Amino acid sequence: MPVTSTGTTVNEVMDQLASLEDPKMRAINERHGDDHGVNLTRLRAVAKELKAQQELSRQLWQTGDTAARLLALLICRPKSFTQDELDSMLREARSPKVQDWLVNYVVKKNQHVEDLRRTWFTDPDPVVASAGWALTSDRVAKNADGLDLPALLDTIEAHMQDAPSRLQWAMNTCLAQIGIAHPQFRSRAIAIGERLEVLKDYPTPPNCTSPYAPVWITEIVRRQAGV
Repeated sequence: MPVTSTGTTVNEVMDQLASLEDPKMRAINERHGDDHGVNLTRLRAVAKELKAQQELSRQLWQTGDTAARLLALLICRPKSFTQDELDSMLREARSPKVQDWLVNYVVKKNQHVEDLRRTWFTDPDPVVASAGWALTSDRVAKNADGLDLPALLDTIEAHMQDAPSRLQWAMNTCLAQIGIAHPQFRSRAIAIGERLEVLKDYPTPPNCTSPYAPVWITEIVRRQAGV
């Protein structure tokens, strides 16, 4: 039974997570490819109690349990991971939510983010590549210096329509971010979205913006303009 420097054991945390298991929540999560039944608000409350604990985070990750890995990502110290560690973690993170949190909560705060973005972007595994595209979308929106935006649009136009779902979603996000953040490419981004029609019929709740790129781009630009 591993014990951390704070005295909290992995088994104690796993027991706590097991007590939070909700069959209804598991059924909802499984429809999105996530194999856990813990309400994320409750999971965050556990993380708040534990605070940052890198050693415990590593141990929770090693369990392979999805809820434990999500908790691990909430209590880790993002800058403490090496590039190789994060690469291995991403390749192990087959759950969409685990991958999403790993990229957004950890990798984006790590000093090796750009090297990882480049490595993952061209990976033959579409799940790994989707992480590279997610990081590229972030670059497109915040700091596109050094990115070849026309080449990105070429790749999206050629491959997004037939890409596996998670990679397709990430490429579509990049398409929308190019259209939103870079007016000189907006008309082309919208035209690509209209031609490919990716996510055009995606069910969107009321008062939410459709992920269909032409609608997404137009709506966000409208809001930014204060119209």
